[in-house]
Order: sequence, then C-alpha cells, then structure tokens
Amino acid sequence: MLCTETLLTIEATETFQTTETITTFQTFNAKFVVQSERYKALKNILLIEDDPTLNRNIREALTEEQMQVETVFDGLLAGKLLKKESFDCVILDINLPGKNGYDVCRDFRIYNQTTPVLMLTAFSELEDKIQGFSCGTDDYLTKPFYMRELLLRVNSLIKRSELNTSPRAENTTIVADDIIIYPSFKKVVRQGIEIALTPREYQILLKLIECKGELVSKTDLVNEIWGHTVDANTNTIEVYINFLRNKVDKPFGKQSIKTKVGYGYYFEAS
Repeated sequence: MLCTETLLTIEATETFQTTETITTFQTFNAKFVVQSERYKALKNILLIEDDPTLNRNIREALTEEQMQVETVFDGLLAGKLLKKESFDCVILDINLPGKNGYDVCRDFRIYNQTTPVLMLTAFSELEDKIQGFSCGTDDYLTKPFYMRELLLRVNSLIKRSELNTSPRAENTTIVADDIIIYPSFKKVVRQGIEIALTPREYQILLKLIECKGELVSKTDLVNEIWGHTVDANTNTIEVYINFLRNKVDKPFGKQSIKTKVGYGYYFEAS
C-alpha cells in the first residue's frame, strides 16, 4: 500500500506535467497565431524592372523589410499579372521590353485607381515626370537612388493608400459648387459629367474642397498626400494643379482652383 505522502507526490507530479503540457501547447498556439498574423500582414509588392542586378537588389531590400515581392522583367507579363493578382504597391520601371512603363500604368489605371505605383526612371526631365503622372503614377524616383529612399517611399505610399481607403464617411457625398464627390467610389462629377482623375489628382481636389475655401499651402498638400518622402520644394504640386485645372475647370468654363502666389491653393465656389 502506498503511503499518503507518496500518493500526494504522484498527484502533484501528474498535475505539474499536465499543466506544463497545456502551457507548452498554449505557447505554441500563441506563436502560431502570431506568425499567421504576421504572414497575413506582410505587404505584397510587384516589382517590374528588367535590369537583373537592380531587380535583385530591390527585391532583397524589400524582403529584408518583411515584404513579399513578386518580380517581373517585361511589360506584357506585368500587365497580365496586374489583372490576375492584387498588390499593396507596384514598383514600375519605364524602359521595359514588350510594353513600356507608361503604357503599363495607363492600362492599369483603367480598372484600378487605388493601388499606389512608384515609377523608376533614368530620366530626370520635367516632361518625363509629367508624362508619368498623367499616366496615373503616384510617385517618381530617378536612378540612381539610395535603396533606403525607395523603402521610405514604398512604405509611405502604402500607408497613404490604406488611409485613403479607410471607411471614414464613405457613405456620404461631398458637394462644392456644381461638383459632387462620391468618396466610396472615388468618383467626381461636375455638371452631370463624370471626370476621370488619377488617385493623386483626386486626393488633391478632395483636400482643397474639404478645406472650404481656406488656403492650403504647397507643403501641407505634399505632406498630406505623399508624406515626408517628397521634397516640398519640387514642382510636383504645380504639375498636378495644372492637370486638375485642365480636367475640372477648363472644360466647364470654370476657374474654381485658385493660386495665391507664395501662400498656396484654394477652391473657390462661384
């Protein structure tokens, strides 16, 4: 017959082993959940760059930042992939075999107005940037560039995209003069005619209208839409304001988007 002390020792040991097993399982399960959530949180990037060395360097830098990267080396394949899969950001070179970056971006914007596009180019001329912005690109990076700057721009674009697609006041409409904005559809209508805007054009117009005639400085516009990755001293905003006037004002005989030299921009309802 086992003595009482021995029985208590056996029961205590069994209880400890059971508790240890449960704790180990719970720890494993928690780690699995955390890893699963981390995996789901990874940002999916499409890299379209035909230079093998640069393609590899960018892919490695993004991977080190815990991003999933899919690489493509020509424009035709990129166009097919963009229609099949969803990405958090697209990094797009201009000089691509099969189909250049301008055409890839322009075709992409026909059915996707929200995914940010960062365009890479060896050209630094203003006309090249204007062409890129008019095709729907969100940001521009001229080669050669620091990899850290590319990472900053990609992260900024993704964060801005997530903020712009958040459910804030999405079921409302915004009216200014004869313009109606439908935030849930990113749709702009003036005098009953829908106006096709790129994502950045839409954001700038929305910001100006939401400020209800108050001045918005160039620096505030840059920080609001691009974050701190774009130099406020560049002429990027002027380019977009010009695009907006050509789309939103001139065809309707209006001059709603105003400039106060040295101060900024504002929307004036007639």
